[in-house]
Amino acid sequence: MRHKGATGEGHRDFLADGAKRMASYKAKKEGIGETIKTIVYALLIAGVFRTLFFQPFWIPSGSMKDTLLIGDFLFVNKMAYGYSRHSCPFSMCPFSGRIFETLPERGDIAVFRHPTNDADFIKRVIGLPGDVIQVQDGQLIINGTPVPQEPTAPFVEAFEPQGPLGHLPRCSNAPVGAGGICEKDRAIETLPNGVSHAVLNIDDRSFADNTPEFTVPEGHVFVMGDNRDNSQDSRFPRSIGGVGFVPVENLLGRADRVIFSSAGDRMVYFWTWRSDRFFRALQ
Repeated sequence: MRHKGATGEGHRDFLADGAKRMASYKAKKEGIGETIKTIVYALLIAGVFRTLFFQPFWIPSGSMKDTLLIGDFLFVNKMAYGYSRHSCPFSMCPFSGRIFETLPERGDIAVFRHPTNDADFIKRVIGLPGDVIQVQDGQLIINGTPVPQEPTAPFVEAFEPQGPLGHLPRCSNAPVGAGGICEKDRAIETLPNGVSHAVLNIDDRSFADNTPEFTVPEGHVFVMGDNRDNSQDSRFPRSIGGVGFVPVENLLGRADRVIFSSAGDRMVYFWTWRSDRFFRALQ
């Protein structure tokens, strides 16, 4: 009787232990399932937020100096111009054209999808549909009227590698040795609608300082970088690396404010963040 009782108790203990292991396995499986669901939901929410409201953007080049510096981190307002197929990641929005469309204003800093290479670019909107744009001796001319420029103090930075790509800045006072002071002539340009912003000049004999007239076609805008001699923009055809006229459908949104800025080659290096650029409004 004792032997049978012991066997019965062992059997019950075995079943109880198995039940505990099954319960533990089920709990772990449910925990993993809940974690996966949480991650999926978070990604979906982030995707919707990025598509409809604000998209993060990091400045990799110096074409918009001194308005935007290499290492600036900002959010692009996706609601500003409406939505197109390019508003979704990988241009996967399932519709053509643009919904809730609003044309940008002159002077807006716009992020757009490059018409040929699918990269995201950031430039300033200078010309709207129907405008005639030209540059003569470095001065912007809109619809036959020269845009006034008021010279101001030069833009100064160190001649050293910038950002993860290690680009060296171009200087109007070249040659400059490593670690020296790199200068660029600077002026305040005021567009016809009253928007004023700084523009930089490096060389008075740059290729794009004298251009033919460009008539902006319907459904397109004309964009330029503020660092005028260091920007492949609408002054250059796509065949040589420029962007040409930018279709309105390719506009992703408007940049309004820098959130923070890293002078180092990694955003996570918080000790390299520039203290004067936190939540800096753009103009």
